[in-house]
Amino acid sequence: MDFDPRILVVAGDDSEADALCRLLDSEGWTTVTASTPEAAEIVLEDFPIEAAILLGGDGDVAAVATRLKDLASPRYLAVIALMTRAASAAEVEAVDLAMTAPAHPVQLRIRLEQLVRAALAEEELNLRIETFRQNGQPIDVPPVEAPVRILAAGKPDRRFLALSNALTEDGAEVVAAPTPYTAFDYLHESPFDAAVLWGAEDQAPALSIASGMKRNTRLYHIPVMLYLSRGAEIDAADLYGRGFADVAAADTEEHETARRLLAMARFHRRQIGVRRALDSVRGSGLTDPDTGLFTRDLFAQHLGRVSEAARERRRPLSVCVLKVSMTPAVEEARRDGWLSRALPQIGTMVSRLIRTEDTAARLSSEVFALALPGTTEAHARIAAQRIVAVIGCTAFEAGPGRSPFVVDFELGVAEQQPGEAPARALERASAALASESARAAS
Repeated sequence: MDFDPRILVVAGDDSEADALCRLLDSEGWTTVTASTPEAAEIVLEDFPIEAAILLGGDGDVAAVATRLKDLASPRYLAVIALMTRAASAAEVEAVDLAMTAPAHPVQLRIRLEQLVRAALAEEELNLRIETFRQNGQPIDVPPVEAPVRILAAGKPDRRFLALSNALTEDGAEVVAAPTPYTAFDYLHESPFDAAVLWGAEDQAPALSIASGMKRNTRLYHIPVMLYLSRGAEIDAADLYGRGFADVAAADTEEHETARRLLAMARFHRRQIGVRRALDSVRGSGLTDPDTGLFTRDLFAQHLGRVSEAARERRRPLSVCVLKVSMTPAVEEARRDGWLSRALPQIGTMVSRLIRTEDTAARLSSEVFALALPGTTEAHARIAAQRIVAVIGCTAFEAGPGRSPFVVDFELGVAEQQPGEAPARALERASAALASESARAAS
């Protein structure tokens, strides 16, 4: 079996590194260790590592982080420092995230996913800017300007007020909400970049707010932190499963908690800006007028650029082809023109369901394609199946006196192989779609 590590753990203490690696491996993040910065450099030469964790804080963390990032270039390497001491200003600036060890494995998994996705989104944004610039259409991305807005929900408490003060000192605008009712009033009235909930002895209000936010499509992606009071009993895995992006223990210093919360808030603000910038090209004449997706020609041009970047950065790249299944109900809707009326909505749903770093195109009237950078074939299939499943739950109008119809898709997926042209990978995905259709017919 090929060894394909995703995370590099740099630690002088083998016992600490082994414990952390076991936790990360159990969360699906295959690890490799290095006992010295020099050994870490060799690992980066041999493997396309997605992120590095500096464990312990011994030595010059800022210099090591900077060196590793430079060696990984042009691939962006996310670096997390798990410190046994307070991080210096230079260290906070050099790494993507500084945290006090130990960290819960689910917490680390969530933060790793965020950082890796952020790197992919930034790389894709730059590629897309170049594609549209080449076609005479500039894309402007608004900078993440201060202040980010933080909702602080919970009863006034000395430690909670101290965190609010630390956030304000770091340039955030903090809005206090003493009850869940006022919290949701604020959330519905104006935008926020993150929320911190006070987990007092009675955590029910905080859990209620977090649950309500995760059930709301507009609030779903806002990162939420639970800030624990002293003596609070918790099940960390359960809390992360409920949708908390971070849980800060009572003994965590307020300024570190503030930095972690601000990092999530700025990440969220940046992602929103990237999404809006990419959406700004809809209706530019370069995209499909009905769906806003890439046209066939624009997708082919951009896929070539994405493919070259994937090879240069040693990242996987997968492509998917989605074709509307011609069930009897869909055939009837197609004949009467109702399918053509539904396709713009279907295309819009595809564009909303993909990740920021993915590219969706309309190859023909009823065929769509996806390019998923940094994604293996197995994970691409899961992502495409999720999109198909969501669209399959939507009923489309079929005309007066007729029952609404639903749309399913035939699905083909292919991961680009070493030295393979992107057009060939797309052909293999289309061939896989045809094979699946033949199997279904038999």
